[in-house]
Amino acid sequence: MVDKICDLIIDKMKKEMPDMNEEKSEIIKYGIQLIIGEIPKLFLLFILAFILKIGWLTIFAFFTILPYKIFAGGFHLKTHIGCIVGTLLFYYVNVLISQKIIIQPTYIKYILVSGIWIFGIIMITKYAPADTTNVPILSKKERKIKKTMSYVMISVILIISIFIKDNTLFNIMWIGTLLQTISITRFAYKLTKNEYGYETYMKEAKI
Repeated sequence: MVDKICDLIIDKMKKEMPDMNEEKSEIIKYGIQLIIGEIPKLFLLFILAFILKIGWLTIFAFFTILPYKIFAGGFHLKTHIGCIVGTLLFYYVNVLISQKIIIQPTYIKYILVSGIWIFGIIMITKYAPADTTNVPILSKKERKIKKTMSYVMISVILIISIFIKDNTLFNIMWIGTLLQTISITRFAYKLTKNEYGYETYMKEAKI
């Protein structure tokens, strides 16, 4: 259903913009698929969360990690079903685990957050912005901005987490940040059979 809607939109755009080539239309189509696919996925995410009585915590988890996710990027699962299941697991597992873990004493929190921050900075330096072959980020200026903002977002989230007194909210912030960081790594990309768009483009350009 989503693919049919996207095809109709792309066909209309091609009629209005005859100079649109196949490569550009595929990139635009993929972007539209993400936007259309996100709407029902988010409804499902939040509705099920409230049924499971973790609605507000899930909303907190979603919007806490969103700024970091936007700039750092990450892998995409190949199917809509896979994407939905992956999203539900990402947030629900985070929230459910966060409700169970108690980290004491306070200095352990500082060590934990510092370790995640160092790991994040290294991974951002190596991989962010982590794009895909469907939507590669080829502009050097855009890549630089997104990498810089990834540094800023991970630092802001983790610094704020230190001052959060609620144990569950603190856990949601560091676990979400860690999971998001892992999602940009080469290990995660190989596991999900993704490829970095910019890296692939550069390899093809050298051939």
